Amino acid sequence: MLPEQTALREQLDAIITESGAGAQRTLVRRILEAGIGLGQDGTARRDLKITAAAVEEMRAAFQLFAPYAGSPKVTIFGSARTQSLDPLWEQAHTAAEELAEQGWFVVTGAGPGIMEAAATGAGAEQSLGVSIRLPFEESPNAVLADDGRQVAMKYFFTRKLMLVKESSGFICLPGGFGTMDETFELLTLQQTGKMDPVPIVLLDRAGGQFWRGFAAFVTEQLAANGLVSVDDLDRVLVTDSVDAAVAEVTGFWRNYDSLRWFDAELVLRLKAAPSDAELAHLNAHFSGLCETGRIERAEARPEERGEEDRPELPRLVLTPRRRAVGELHRLIRALNELPSAPQG
Repeated sequence: MLPEQTALREQLDAIITESGAGAQRTLVRRILEAGIGLGQDGTARRDLKITAAAVEEMRAAFQLFAPYAGSPKVTIFGSARTQSLDPLWEQAHTAAEELAEQGWFVVTGAGPGIMEAAATGAGAEQSLGVSIRLPFEESPNAVLADDGRQVAMKYFFTRKLMLVKESSGFICLPGGFGTMDETFELLTLQQTGKMDPVPIVLLDRAGGQFWRGFAAFVTEQLAANGLVSVDDLDRVLVTDSVDAAVAEVTGFWRNYDSLRWFDAELVLRLKAAPSDAELAHLNAHFSGLCETGRIERAEARPEERGEEDRPELPRLVLTPRRRAVGELHRLIRALNELPSAPQG
């Protein structure tokens, strides 16, 4: 490190200490160094404004979600143009209501249409909103407008980050370009492994063909032309049943808790350990998932002893084929259906 870099780091460390932001000193220093680096690079003013606004918006969103860090959240996407008499409104309202009754917070884009239906169903106490500032769209819906449980964003990319990052389940109802953008974002993150497995539901009105038409397009055009894998939609539930949608979101976490990669090995954390017979059944049924070896029991590793890594939970370890994302979802569902899994 050059002398001037060392001097700058010492100055930043002093500022961090004086500001009381030293709990995560290394990461805070990286943020400050990146900002100063942008200035040293002669970055254009417009690009600096984008960077500053994005960081400010993420900070505001982090502050919004922080008090609810230990609570499960589901994000509900859908059209801002859906009217209250549309059956889709009732589907979103009822799904949100049922999930809120089970202790889930409902996250929406805080706008009208499906977003308002979901926020209304969940109620103000169980709703969180991440709105977008647009010149032609209404203000945040009445459920979230004045209760301090919503944050407004200038940029779609920061808004999508927060709508996706905080939630453990997703329900997408029919919508336009924005809804499709959000849905494809979810599918892309799951397909590429940039997001841990989560339940994704494509919920339609009773007898509706919107998402079935979408699934047909994926199968007949994308998969048929080799643009995606034939099992890429295996992780998604397409349904017109609110009960099935709610069961998919909550049931995904019945036994499965979380995962962590250690190079090529994958550790799955469970709420209940499988029996010997159940483990043998899993290995027989999912033998093609493993690149090498078998699915085995495991203890928490030293790197997992942190509080967030739940060292007290039972674990399974395997070395999966890296592109077997759809099959990994099937394994998680099988774990949730084991007789040893928690009931309810």
